Amino acid sequence: MDRWTQIELFVLTAELGSLSKAAEQLDMSNAAASRTLSALEERLGARLIERTTRRQWLTDAGVAYRRSCVAVLSEMAEAEAAAAEATLSPRGVLRVTSSVSFAMLHIAPFLTEFSRKYPSLSVQVVAANRYPDFIDAGIDIAIRTREHEGDSGITVRKLAETARILAAAPAYLTEHGRPLKPEDLSQHRMLVYNLAVDPYILHFKRDEETRDIPITSVLDSNEGQVICAAGRAGLGIVVQPLYIIYDDIVAGRLVPILTDWNLPRLTINLAYQSRRYQPAKIRVFTEFLIEWTERRQLAAKWSCIR
Repeated sequence: MDRWTQIELFVLTAELGSLSKAAEQLDMSNAAASRTLSALEERLGARLIERTTRRQWLTDAGVAYRRSCVAVLSEMAEAEAAAAEATLSPRGVLRVTSSVSFAMLHIAPFLTEFSRKYPSLSVQVVAANRYPDFIDAGIDIAIRTREHEGDSGITVRKLAETARILAAAPAYLTEHGRPLKPEDLSQHRMLVYNLAVDPYILHFKRDEETRDIPITSVLDSNEGQVICAAGRAGLGIVVQPLYIIYDDIVAGRLVPILTDWNLPRLTINLAYQSRRYQPAKIRVFTEFLIEWTERRQLAAKWSCIR
């Protein structure tokens, strides 16, 4: 008996809630499907599905076994799809969404090289700073600064981590002085990105010491580029991820402050719909972005200011 057929039949039966529907999809007779499922249970020595004339349900053993089987089938399907598409040029339209800042700073710059490598693939970038737990219809890949996705049907690949730091323009520090401890921020002009988690409370940590510092803003915005532009102009102190302000700091346009304290880090993830067969356009884009990030050592640069 083909073990892969047993596994596929079991997973399909669990997903469709019907042995006969699963048998139909696999082009099997109901009798053959019943024998196949019974053979699987006999081989495992465990009852996977309880069945009556009216309904069926997974046993506890069936729930655990299905979870493992889905992962195995997904990996096998991806391997086969990658092998089948290895000689094909991805084509069509790839729709990518990310924050405005990530799109401007880290997607747009590599698209020239990416387009040369995949000339038959067109890219649409949907820049948005708010995104729901699910991926909207038509979006192929979402680049998000969050650690967990609420939808179990979404595959998440970690791209990098980024530190969040405070920084200000040299002109601001000359005029207002440099804060020496977190509590000093109450005396400073703060520029706040209002879509952050707890935007008006900064959670500092240094070794085992913690500080929760409330702040008020002279400017807040739902767009990081507005905050950064105001910071470079000397309006106040920004609180931003390094993937956004790294170049400003290297160029001296912004100066890091309170660097002996840490703020909660962000994880930059690639998220896309989990599918039985992953389209080549998604695979080549994710692999290209990961390779681009590694080649430029961006994860190390975004991790901390040395």
